[in-house]
Amino acid sequence: MQNNTMAVRATSISNLYRIEHKTFDFEAPWSEAFGEHPSRDGAWLVWGAEKNGKTWFSLMLAKYLSGFDRALYISGEEGKSLEFVASCKRAGITTACRNLNIVDYEPLEEIEAMLKKRNAPKAVFFDNLTIYADELKNGNLKRLLNEFPKTLFVFIAHEDRGEPYTATAKLARRLAKIIVHVRGLKATVSGRCKGGDLIIDDERATLYYGNNRAE
Repeated sequence: MQNNTMAVRATSISNLYRIEHKTFDFEAPWSEAFGEHPSRDGAWLVWGAEKNGKTWFSLMLAKYLSGFDRALYISGEEGKSLEFVASCKRAGITTACRNLNIVDYEPLEEIEAMLKKRNAPKAVFFDNLTIYADELKNGNLKRLLNEFPKTLFVFIAHEDRGEPYTATAKLARRLAKIIVHVRGLKATVSGRCKGGDLIIDDERATLYYGNNRAE
């Protein structure tokens, strides 16, 4: 009788420690919350209630990551509206940010086709998961991460009753290496990283929290 059992591929500890992983070289203030060398692959999640600074923070992060390699920001909800353009300007994005490209909503299959090209972006921002909830359900979110293991995906999600909104967003939180909760112009970073707070806008955050931003 033929044995169809597949052999388990084990890795020795010595070989495990020899594996090289691509990481960012973050500097302050980003390194104070993300750590100095976060991974350049997998998933991150940015989530929070509306009008609390999610897009503003995400654009600041996209600008910073584009200093390392090509980045793509998918403005699926706001498109290239006047309000979104204003957010880009608040985030300090200028014409000098040539490694950062902005697109409106594109079907997931078009995004995947783009990622298969030679000069594909290495960091992709989905703003937001409400827009892509249907396309990324039924295992498609995991499939996307598995199909492009050398790409960093940053998913942005709304908040509803203290949780990321939509089941897809909740799955993204479970799979994310780094999770950023934005509230009152403050980004609280947690997950497989150093962890900590980043103030998006000092003046407005002070108006929200007063002098006690540790809340």
